[in-house]
Amino acid sequence: MKLIGKLLTWLIVAILVIIIALYLLLQTRWGAGWITGWINSHSEYHIAFDKMDHRFSSPSHLELLNVTFGRNGKPATVVAKRVNIGLSSRQLTDPRHADTILLQDGTLNLSSDTASLPLQADSLRMENMAFNSPRTGWDLSAQRVNGGVAPWLPKAGKVLGDKANFQISAGSLTLNGIPASNVLVQGNIDGEQVTLSTFGADVAQGSMTGNARRSADGSWHVDRLRLNDIRLQSDKTLSAFLYPLTTLASLTLEQVDITDARLQGPDWAVTDLDLSLRDLTLRGDSWQSQDGRLSMNASEFIVGSVHLFDPIINADLTPQGVTLRQFTSRWERGMVRTSGSWLRNGNRLVLDEVALAGLEYTLPDNWKALWMQPLPAWLESLTIGRLSLSRNLVIDIDPTFPWQITSLDGVGNQLQLVKNRQWGAWSGNATFNGAAATFNRVDVRNPSIAFNANASAITVSELSAFAGKGLLEATAVISQLPGRQAKVSLNGRAVPVNVLQQWGWPEIPLAGDSNLHLTASGAISATELLKPSVNARLQVTDSKGQKLEQTMRNGEVSSAPAPAANTAPAP
Repeated sequence: MKLIGKLLTWLIVAILVIIIALYLLLQTRWGAGWITGWINSHSEYHIAFDKMDHRFSSPSHLELLNVTFGRNGKPATVVAKRVNIGLSSRQLTDPRHADTILLQDGTLNLSSDTASLPLQADSLRMENMAFNSPRTGWDLSAQRVNGGVAPWLPKAGKVLGDKANFQISAGSLTLNGIPASNVLVQGNIDGEQVTLSTFGADVAQGSMTGNARRSADGSWHVDRLRLNDIRLQSDKTLSAFLYPLTTLASLTLEQVDITDARLQGPDWAVTDLDLSLRDLTLRGDSWQSQDGRLSMNASEFIVGSVHLFDPIINADLTPQGVTLRQFTSRWERGMVRTSGSWLRNGNRLVLDEVALAGLEYTLPDNWKALWMQPLPAWLESLTIGRLSLSRNLVIDIDPTFPWQITSLDGVGNQLQLVKNRQWGAWSGNATFNGAAATFNRVDVRNPSIAFNANASAITVSELSAFAGKGLLEATAVISQLPGRQAKVSLNGRAVPVNVLQQWGWPEIPLAGDSNLHLTASGAISATELLKPSVNARLQVTDSKGQKLEQTMRNGEVSSAPAPAANTAPAP
């Protein structure tokens, strides 16, 4: 028995000596190299560290210095000056589960190329770390990262695991190309659900705060989002800038407040933007709201060729559509004001009133092509209850037929200007007049027009203007049917004999003032030229009593002088 006791004693001593020797060796570079070499040879991982440090003042903690960890042949997953691992009795049954893991002064890289971490911990903490997540759904890069995750149970594709609380801050961060600084995020993960109870950051020279949550189906619910003093420049068009919002399963915005923001892209910009938005859900290209509200104002708003100054919008959002309580803006040196509703049923825009005053507006070069193009699906119909114009200047610089009207006034009632996504005058009535106008270098005074439109035709009951010393008056009927047949009857008294030349009629071999009568018909087609369809008859009597009659067939004119009878000259 004494011999067995001595053997056991020496065996325990030997084991203790070996343990102490290993303990001491592992705290040397040689020992660190030996253990990392063994791991690298017997696993798919690659690990390297200078040495392991252990202090009896903290007996449950191991500290690895200058650590590099990753998968063989792949970029390193973790590079850190110090990795502190807190151990507990759980290592006896689950060696890979630590009490705490602390990463200090290094970089954490997570992508499809890097290795998943083979450890777990009740708590993972980071101090002064960098974080990179390229080529993933969240292209993320962060520096000076501090924070923690508890518990930390990573698995394939989920670096934070299925259930955890987290609190992370970063000195600087770039997410999907958008830089931010002084970032703070707090929240939790529960399966596929993510809750951000608090997030905040300095973004684009301003600040952002809020809270949000993501559901298992990938939809986001933003309870509160506030942006202050944002100054953001983007190289994307407005549609491309907003496109990421349409890629989400859904995005619900309960409360969004933007104060003094300035945003700019290649074809759009907004300055001094104040916006308040309540209760809006976006799903792809559509939206829903039960009791929403939008209030917005800005100093300038630019989209393409539209440049608004001091726009103000107040609207209510409902399941039925949008009630536009107020829209006012300075535009083209004038003022625009309107109110009305957009109705989801039929995609109808019904404006109670539209007022345009003091505009100096030059039509776009391609306005005729835009007029013929179908409008977006959300605008099937546009009706204006009352249209009022006051002191406007409208200019068309088309070199083939330039024109302008000065001091344009007018009123319209129940005008339907869009039907089946197509511009036109589909119903209603209106009267417009101007102080002066020029049509293809022909000056006229006091031009005016009055018309009534219905489903079958546009009837022009008055079309008049003073030309030279006399007056031009006309009536017209334009069919609304697909053929778009039009008939015009024009009378001129004491007007220049060639007043029609610049408007498409060949030169008349007479001079001075004249009385004239023109009847014409043709087809106004979106795809065919007008001139080949025109048939017309022109009768002219000049101031000397000479008469001329010309006939147009398919756009070509033949003339036959009438006998020079003793008729009274034109007045």
